[in-house]
Amino acid sequence: MLAGVFESPGVFALRERATPALQNDDDVLLRVRACGICGTDVHILANPSPIPVQPGSILGHEYTASVVQVGARVSQSQPGDCVVVDPSITCGVCEYCRRGLLNCCLAIATLGVTRDGGLAEFNIAPARALHKIRAEVPAHLAALAEPLACVINGAEKIHVQPGEAALILGAGPIGLLFAQFFRAAGAAQIIVSEISDARAQIARDNGAHLVVNPQTQDLVALVKRETGIGADVVVDAVGALFDVAVQAVRRGGRILLFGFNSHAAPKISQSIITRGEIAIHGSYIAKHSFPRAVQLIESGTLPLAKLITHRFALNDAASAIETMRRGEGIKILVEP
Repeated sequence: MLAGVFESPGVFALRERATPALQNDDDVLLRVRACGICGTDVHILANPSPIPVQPGSILGHEYTASVVQVGARVSQSQPGDCVVVDPSITCGVCEYCRRGLLNCCLAIATLGVTRDGGLAEFNIAPARALHKIRAEVPAHLAALAEPLACVINGAEKIHVQPGEAALILGAGPIGLLFAQFFRAAGAAQIIVSEISDARAQIARDNGAHLVVNPQTQDLVALVKRETGIGADVVVDAVGALFDVAVQAVRRGGRILLFGFNSHAAPKISQSIITRGEIAIHGSYIAKHSFPRAVQLIESGTLPLAKLITHRFALNDAASAIETMRRGEGIKILVEP
């Protein structure tokens, strides 16, 4: 089979690999239908890479597939099923897994990062990672289940209510998914901060009532002017804007820190958080949220197709990654 692999630091390559075979009784052999290219894939391919990946590993953690073959102990999946894949494989026995905090597992493995992923024609995944999705759902929409499940995990922490005002920092794929989600939840005002003119227009098309360029406009002043007292909810989808979120949220409001940047160290005035009784929530990947993601995709509630800007064949996966690296697309898919 053809597969997209992490060849060495900074190097992506397409390679012929043996089609994987079942090794364990709970394994499932999958034929990949579509795989999303994520910012994480671009980070993996940086040199040096901030994410440890073994050379030769197959990338791709946002994918949908059809079941080809199942192991002896698999009962919930059968050949022909269409599924989406939760790439986070947890140990199930550490203290966090036992508390139901699977996304905090101390021994978590990730398909497409520490185990071979879905940027290939075939893939092996454990049965517990699979969630059935209706066959009539187009593959390019089903492939959005993983990022949507992560957004749902975050959205459940801040509970946007009808009539509320939300500020989203960053109009990448995650920020735009939050915009769609908040619009469906009844938010009366959705303000998006974005420096790219192209992404600003896409944000307007995906539910934003106002898009602000913080490089040329006073974001905090505009948010307070539009809302009167500040946003009820602020989502940092960038991972480096905690200080901006604290300034823009109202007293008693909620902040969701979703974006991940290990090098960011903004200066925070803790007294503002204390005096304003601001609730701060961190959110990391998905947590028991794949079933809801599947329901949302199947229902057609969110206009997910608006997020898909590029679709590539597997033999052109290098172009897909370069397009994401240049920031030219929103959701970029590879379809074997």
